[in-house]
Amino acid sequence: MASLLILSACQTAVLQPQLANTQEKLSVNVTAKNIPNEVVDTSVTNQVISVAPLTTAVDADVDAANTPKANPKTLTTAQAIAEKIVNENTLGWSELDTEASTTAAAQLLAQVQEKANEVTLEKTIVEVVPEPLPKLDLWQITVANYDLDAVDNARIDQHYNWFKSHKEYMHRVTTRASRYYHFMLHQALDKSLPTEIALLPIIESGFDPFAYSSGRASGAWQFIPATGLGFGLKQNWWYDGRRDIVASTQAAHLYLTQLHKMFDGDWLLAIASYNGGQGTVLKAIKRNKNAGKPTDFWSLELPKETMNYVPKLLALSRIIAEQAGTDALYSILDKAYFESVSVGSQIDLAQAAEMANITTDEIYRLNPAFNQWATDPQGPHDLLIPVAHVETFKASLLDLPSSKRVAWQRYTIVPGDSLLKLSYDYHVSVDLLRSINNIDGNLIRAGKTLMIPVASKGAEAYTLSAAQRVINRQKQINQTQASARVDYTVKSGDSLWKIAQKYKVSVKQIASWNKLGTKSVLQIGDKLSVWPRSSGTKLASSQRKLVKKLTYKVRSGDNLSAIAQRFSVTVKDIQKWNQSLTKYLQPGQQLSLFVNVTKLKQ
Repeated sequence: MASLLILSACQTAVLQPQLANTQEKLSVNVTAKNIPNEVVDTSVTNQVISVAPLTTAVDADVDAANTPKANPKTLTTAQAIAEKIVNENTLGWSELDTEASTTAAAQLLAQVQEKANEVTLEKTIVEVVPEPLPKLDLWQITVANYDLDAVDNARIDQHYNWFKSHKEYMHRVTTRASRYYHFMLHQALDKSLPTEIALLPIIESGFDPFAYSSGRASGAWQFIPATGLGFGLKQNWWYDGRRDIVASTQAAHLYLTQLHKMFDGDWLLAIASYNGGQGTVLKAIKRNKNAGKPTDFWSLELPKETMNYVPKLLALSRIIAEQAGTDALYSILDKAYFESVSVGSQIDLAQAAEMANITTDEIYRLNPAFNQWATDPQGPHDLLIPVAHVETFKASLLDLPSSKRVAWQRYTIVPGDSLLKLSYDYHVSVDLLRSINNIDGNLIRAGKTLMIPVASKGAEAYTLSAAQRVINRQKQINQTQASARVDYTVKSGDSLWKIAQKYKVSVKQIASWNKLGTKSVLQIGDKLSVWPRSSGTKLASSQRKLVKKLTYKVRSGDNLSAIAQRFSVTVKDIQKWNQSLTKYLQPGQQLSLFVNVTKLKQ
């Protein structure tokens, strides 16, 4: 195995491994042809081609056998599936875990690569030169620029063993990273940060920018509201900067840099503080000093999560070092996935997607900070667009005046209307209605008119808006819960604790079902979805924990009855979970199943 190269924190160059015998020259079969505009794929050729004014074009024998390709392994037995489900990671359901999303990202990356490889050769001559260094993918570049000291510690080993035995998990999170990792890694390199820092979103969120914890942490870097605000991450009804890929990455890097300086250049203490807070780490250091004990990370008594946080990152970096360049990780080329485009003013996201010739789903995945159907009217006025579609989007933007980027409706106020009611009806904030219509306070009069911005499409078209994410989440819960859903309207004096007591569930469950923090303050009129616990519908605790979602790939000879019997479910269940099913199954078709692993047939 190639030896690891270590780059000090004061260097910024990206290291590449050296090849043995770089002076060795390869033989090339050259045939003169009178074919103009011959296209050469520069990503796989083993020769450097210099261009000179002659009238020939060439074909070169190319060996692309070493190009890393993703080759995910499929599970073939119920026992293997059961083992996978039981050991599944604790991140839970994610809006990003769909085959359509993965395929879309791969196609957009391929478009970037194809565009980069188009080289027109009108007049060429071939000069045989030494074989160039191989192009590394982003995981290999990460490993080549590691800067944290290697540590031999049992606390690392337990996490290392977990990652090593969960290759499916590693492939899943590195697949999710395909949209974001080029930016995050190169930001770390530009700032001379250890590239292990770029791996933190795997620990924090599994590279899910929509991740939201019960402690109210949000985004790929999991900022809590107060810390996010402290680092300039704006949060309002329209926009949550904690989920902004660019802004949150820059904020996380700034925060870690400040912590690194605070702890006199000790990266492990800085990383521990990112998780547990600098106050917690400083108090632990003070306790050890007073007791005459060492004050390095490994000697401190910290909260359990923080005690595991640093070892988990070090274990992960070791796994990445071992698996980079293999099909255990989803290989990501060293090509930018997106480009930031200034749009100048508020814009409807479905309209922006059409202008870029991409889906609204893709717009939201690249711009997950936008909660609603449009960008924040007060900014930021930037959208991340896939590189391959940037020119299309910019051309469309030039042809679209600011006045047509959001649709408007003139509304006549009727008796019984209020700003709050209109904000719910039209999916806009009360503050926006006040600002647009120059209203002080909450009083509006029947017969007067208001200007209201409206979405260009139905709510369901905005696939990953805050409201649609909650709806999607609740659909998933509906399919797995034993009890029927109750739609609860918050009343005066209510709290999450009171509602939880009423329906015999936990505060954490209500928060999870409705994507809230456990300490969220409720507003009168808020709608909550609750799945009550009762003696007639309650599942046993052990059973509830083992009901998991899996994706089953149909094999030749399969039918719904056989699959239902194999996984101890009913044909009706499978049809309910997969509403787009046709009459006949096709080999390779994927089905979503919600399975109790204790009942799997071996």
